[in-house]
Amino acid sequence: LMLNYWWVTRPKRKLSSVPDVLATFSEISLNEEWNGQRDTHLSFEDALEQSGLKRIGERRDQMGGGARTYKAWLASLGLIFIQESTGLMKLTLAGEALMNGEPPVPILKNQVLKYQFPSSFSVGRSVDVSSRFRIRPFKFLLKLLRDDRVNYLTEEEIAKIVITEAENETNACFERIICRINEFREKGDTCLEADFFVKYKSSKSEVNIAHPYSHLTDVANTFINWLEYTQLISRNSSTITLLDDKLDEIDLIIADASPFIDRPEQQEFFQRKYGLDPSHKKDTRNLANTQTITPKVIAEHRIKQAYIAESLKSPITKITSALIDNIAEQTGFETALVEDTLRRLFPRGSIGGFMDKYFHMAFKGRDEATEFEKATVVIFRDIFGFQAEHVGPIGLTPDVFIVSDYAGYAGIIDNKAYKEYSINNDHHNRMVHNYIPTYLDRGQPLAFFSYIAGGFGKHIDSQLNAITSETGISGSAMVVSNIINMIERQQTNPYTHNEIKDIFSLNRRVVLSDLNI
Repeated sequence: LMLNYWWVTRPKRKLSSVPDVLATFSEISLNEEWNGQRDTHLSFEDALEQSGLKRIGERRDQMGGGARTYKAWLASLGLIFIQESTGLMKLTLAGEALMNGEPPVPILKNQVLKYQFPSSFSVGRSVDVSSRFRIRPFKFLLKLLRDDRVNYLTEEEIAKIVITEAENETNACFERIICRINEFREKGDTCLEADFFVKYKSSKSEVNIAHPYSHLTDVANTFINWLEYTQLISRNSSTITLLDDKLDEIDLIIADASPFIDRPEQQEFFQRKYGLDPSHKKDTRNLANTQTITPKVIAEHRIKQAYIAESLKSPITKITSALIDNIAEQTGFETALVEDTLRRLFPRGSIGGFMDKYFHMAFKGRDEATEFEKATVVIFRDIFGFQAEHVGPIGLTPDVFIVSDYAGYAGIIDNKAYKEYSINNDHHNRMVHNYIPTYLDRGQPLAFFSYIAGGFGKHIDSQLNAITSETGISGSAMVVSNIINMIERQQTNPYTHNEIKDIFSLNRRVVLSDLNI
């Protein structure tokens, strides 16, 4: 059955576990035949369950169908392909970059923004998305959100209007979709076509009578999840909007006139082009020399897989004995082999894997507030080299206290996990009468106070200045994406503690141009 709406496969609704799943897949299937190899499919399914990546449950069959869905997920994102001359499974350059522990967000964001219909995946026999679609769906959604006539989108609007009617990237199509969204906002379901359920029926034979649109809202929800992973949008319970501090980047994405990737029916050709990571312009690898699968290669894959799983949980700045012991225990390999493998493959650690988690903590409200604070301590201690302490639980204290003996100052940081944080009267008084007096001179003079949040309200600068004028201490507001920008620069061109003091003492919201990137 041909699918007459945008569609993405979703064994998992979110992309955060892709590096983990790819590492597990690589251990079982890389340089192996895949098509028709039921035992390989079942081994992959077992490995996913043992790693906690797939729920252990009664399988509907013993045919490895679950494994094939996860493999299709990796293929749809341009991370793997089957080499035509040998029938063996290979990684694209983007897949290789993920397996080398490079930060996953820039790599997968690049894949999501390039995602297109038609693709090698969408024209596949078991998928078969209608050929009327010639569109890069995520780019199209960003363009809609950027238009003043739209401003926000709901899951329902994406499900009932966008994924069914947006066929291409022509101006005429774009204008028509905007009209249809606004018509839907006015009239609701009455503006849908009379034969809507015939035209856009589910691929499943049975229809969910109680929730007849559920096959479309499920897809829309996955599109939102994937777009959220790019760190360009914010979502609340009912809408998605663009993040204000990402508008310049979004404008560049929308203006990019790169052509569609052609020849989707030629799987290897298409995947190698689609699967280019951000640091490559073309894939010139000669894949004829296949790696012989020795016990050492298998061990390396398993160690890599365990390491990638750890790097997604917390930032790894260097290979420590505790990390080596942890991975040796998980994999059952000797510590000497684990240490040699990790120091060779990941000499500088991997901070980027954790940054996706840290970014999303900044929008969770109270749900992950303590985790957000603790992660900020780790970042200032392990990445920027401060003495850093989680003081939030003490009470009437900020969340994080940092000290630089080297530069002779201290700073206090309050984490606010909100999309638009404003310093209300109560928070103003706490900073002025409790936090700043308590930490004014704890060994080193207090140089600044700062708030780190998902985003800030429009009066944040005047609110910061009110605190500064009462206390004489400089302050700042830093969106979480700019902390991540600082972390990325720190890897290649480290900040001095005096530079960090200057950035956090600007008496206003910090913007990208302040970071000297």
